Formats: sequence, C-alpha cells, structure tokens
Amino acid sequence: MATKAQVTIYSTPTCHFCHAAKEFFTANSVAFTDHNVGTDLAKRKEMIEKSGQMGVPVITVGSDLIVGFDESKLRELLAV
Repeated sequence: MATKAQVTIYSTPTCHFCHAAKEFFTANSVAFTDHNVGTDLAKRKEMIEKSGQMGVPVITVGSDLIVGFDESKLRELLAV
C-alpha cells in the first residue's frame, strides 16, 4: 500500500535524473508536486534552505529529504 505522504520534487527541465524521478513517480502512480527551480527563484531558495545544496533533483517525501534520484530509498519511503 503506497504512502499518502506529500511528495515534492525540485527540478530543472534539463536534468536527466529529475526526468527519471518523475517517470518513476508516474509509473508507480505517485502524485507529486514539481517545482522548476530553473525559473522559480523562490522555490530555488526554498530548496537550498531545505537541502543546503544547489544540485537537483531534491525530493521530499513527507518530512524525509532525498538529494538526487535514489530509487531504492524512494521505494522504501513510498512503499512501492
């Protein structure tokens, strides 16, 4: 049974791992909110404050934070 935690991804349109993460969410029927930090300066600042990093993707699952596309960690957190 998949978790109902809020899933958010901070991404850019040119990021291969961002696309891979979003494809993973879609393939596993995981609803997510996508923030393009390439154009949204407020969300970029929010991402850096949360993660301490400028690299993407930064993914939050509830209160858990993942930097990069870590499929095994996402599967564990989302129970998919």
